[in-house]
Amino acid sequence: MAVELVWFKRDLRVHDHGPLARACQSGRPVLCLYVIEPGLWSLPEYSARQYAFLIETLQDLDRALRQRGAHLTVRVGEVPDVLTQLNAEMGLSAIHAHEETGLTWTWQRDRAVAAWAKAQGIGFHETPQHGVIRGLASRYGWAKRWDQFMSLPTVPAPDVIARVEVGSEPIPSAAALGLVTDPCPQRQPGGRRAAIADLKSFLDDLGADYRRAMSSPVTAFDACSRLSAHLALGSVSIREAYQAAERARLVKRKAGQGGFARSIESFISRLHWHCHFMQKFEDETQMEHHDLHPAYRGVRPEPDKDTLARWIDGQTGFPFVDACMRALDATGWLNFRMRAMVAAFASYHLWVHWKAPAEALARRFVDFEPGIHYPQFQMQSGTTGVNTPRIYNPVKQGLDQDPEGVFVRRWVPELSALPASFIHEPWKTPADMLAKAGVVLGETYPDRMVDHEQAAREARARIGALRKGQDHRDAARAIQAKHGSRKSGIKQTGSAANRRKARPVEDDRQTRFEF
Repeated sequence: MAVELVWFKRDLRVHDHGPLARACQSGRPVLCLYVIEPGLWSLPEYSARQYAFLIETLQDLDRALRQRGAHLTVRVGEVPDVLTQLNAEMGLSAIHAHEETGLTWTWQRDRAVAAWAKAQGIGFHETPQHGVIRGLASRYGWAKRWDQFMSLPTVPAPDVIARVEVGSEPIPSAAALGLVTDPCPQRQPGGRRAAIADLKSFLDDLGADYRRAMSSPVTAFDACSRLSAHLALGSVSIREAYQAAERARLVKRKAGQGGFARSIESFISRLHWHCHFMQKFEDETQMEHHDLHPAYRGVRPEPDKDTLARWIDGQTGFPFVDACMRALDATGWLNFRMRAMVAAFASYHLWVHWKAPAEALARRFVDFEPGIHYPQFQMQSGTTGVNTPRIYNPVKQGLDQDPEGVFVRRWVPELSALPASFIHEPWKTPADMLAKAGVVLGETYPDRMVDHEQAAREARARIGALRKGQDHRDAARAIQAKHGSRKSGIKQTGSAANRRKARPVEDDRQTRFEF
């Protein structure tokens, strides 16, 4: 009995799933497979909180498959070994999967699967799912092709899937995979039903103030879509999110809710940027390992264990930075601007190489997306050589984004009795005020790791010296030509021309999603 195998990776849904639809169209029985790979979970970017989110998402996928007569087969091991066993059991006629823009490890695994399939004479069919283009020769015209991909009709979920009777293996515990205990008490739940609920509530109500509120952690936790973790595992496709947002934008505009419509336009722009950075990573996977611009290689030292631990655990002595890190630890999420700030703080103020902090931060993100994380971390560290160095002042950011100290008081309760005028700079607080608030610097709350103003001056001087000279400019121009957003056309996102090409509004579809 030959069967069609659908290999689920980070596309854990039945809707808008081209490989699943193609397998069903064959008329043969379909085996829906997910492989838990111990090698993947041993990588430093992965954590128990991400694994818990994955298990919830797999359970929801299995439920959706069972509604259609199939089920999810889970196996544990390296994928070529699992395929060898399944092929021996029942005979595989073809393997269907989505392309994945992931770490070097997953890229090598995909190549190993392709080689295995070729050696066995089994077709291996890979399908794009993000608007990321494999083997792209030039970024010219990329945005137009992205728009075209996102405007294509979504692929309907199959009504019935011809079942294959094959058992699953027990899902290993996080500890069995070597993952350390990683409590994340306020982590969002996984699965498509949670994804659609988040998207729907954002487009119906919560996203009204998104454009203004997304920068401050005081408001961003409620005003942002919180879709990133679901996009990272593919329980909802980015095309589904894009088309739902376009419909909602037009409905809000028609209803006279111009501010809400503009917020949705900003969200749509973020979907463009999502794929823009993933395309960078697809085109330049060395960003996972090496400074993109060669001038920065070897400039910063690796962090010592104490420095890395104080930064990631929110013990830097800078209340706003620490509040962000502690919020991330408890929730698995942080808004974009604060991600940029904490990354830049490590790279500029602490002056350490970005690789170890990037891995540590990735472990905390439930929504870890390699194709966004590494290009962004390099950009915020200044190692692309293209962007103007962004050295965020951790005190000014606190005063700008949390002027009353609401966020700091929530996440750094040992400083909660300090007045707003000093809560972002406890080292400047008069001694009697510290005593009254029960704060003893260096004991109840750590001394700051560095003088942030002096550290910023030194970092700016170091970076400025590196940026001088023709060799730096030549390398930067080559990087800009290959990866720059100007070449991609992203600046046209949300333009009137693009909006005119949006899918027509169907009022009954604006708030209707399929599970």
